[in-house]
Formats: sequence, structure tokens, C-alpha cells
Amino acid sequence: MSDNDQSLREHLVSLLNGGNAHISFEDFVKDFPSEKCGEHVEGIPYTAWQVLEHMRIALWDILEFSRNANHVSPKWPAGYWPAKDDIGDAAKWNETADKFRRDLKEMKDLINDPSTDLFARIPHGTDQTILREALVVADHNSNHLGALIIMSRLLKAK
Repeated sequence: MSDNDQSLREHLVSLLNGGNAHISFEDFVKDFPSEKCGEHVEGIPYTAWQVLEHMRIALWDILEFSRNANHVSPKWPAGYWPAKDDIGDAAKWNETADKFRRDLKEMKDLINDPSTDLFARIPHGTDQTILREALVVADHNSNHLGALIIMSRLLKAK
């Protein structure tokens, strides 16, 4: 593996870990009031748990698409969100966070695997590469973690 290839993998994993220009998942979760994850914040159509579950579903889908030619993605958009009446609770928050951690680790393992060609088109895709999918995960996570930070502040202020 070339130095450039190794450097790219390290940068991607660092981006997925967060903590550079964005908060890390772990730093966010440790301070989130999980007992309030099912409460609605005025003007926001989802609870914090619903946003976290959406993040988990999207990450799982991207990971499985990246490594499994037989994977079938959920229907968009309904399949990427829990039911509106399933608002979540602390137990669901912890379960979702654990599953998110597991899939994020597996995505990083895929990136770190020297046999993974980051630039090769995914054979069962439509021009996607593992590099692109890793960047989509990082972008998606960053977007929704930002929303969750705001929700957390508003929930703590209640």
C-alpha cells in the first residue's frame, strides 16, 4: 500500500470519527439527555431518537450496499425513518446508538482493509465507489449530528 493510499484511509477514518471540524458521535452521545429522546421540540417534526434511528438506518444501508451485492435498500423515504408514532425512549436510544457504533466501526474496517480499492466502482452500483460512500456517510452524520446538538440544547432547556 502506498503512503498516499494509507494517508487517504487515515483521513477518511478520521472524518468518520469526527472531532476535527465536527463533533464526534461519542462526544455527542455522552452528553445527550437520553431520557428526553422521545420528546418533541417545537417546530421540529422528529424526536431526537427518530433522527438518530434515521442516521443508523442510512449508515447501515450504505455499509451493506458497499459490501453486499445482494443488499436491497429500504424504500425512500419511508424506509429510512421510524414510524412517526414511534417516538423512542432511553432504551431505544441506547440500542440505536450501539447499532450505529457497530456499523460505523464496520465502515471504518472496510476503509482500512488494504484489499478494498477505494476508487473502484462498486460492481452492483451506478458509478459509486467506497470513497464516495465513506464521504456520504461522513456528510450525512455531520448534518444530523448538528441537528441533534440543537435539539439537545433545546431539550435540556425545557
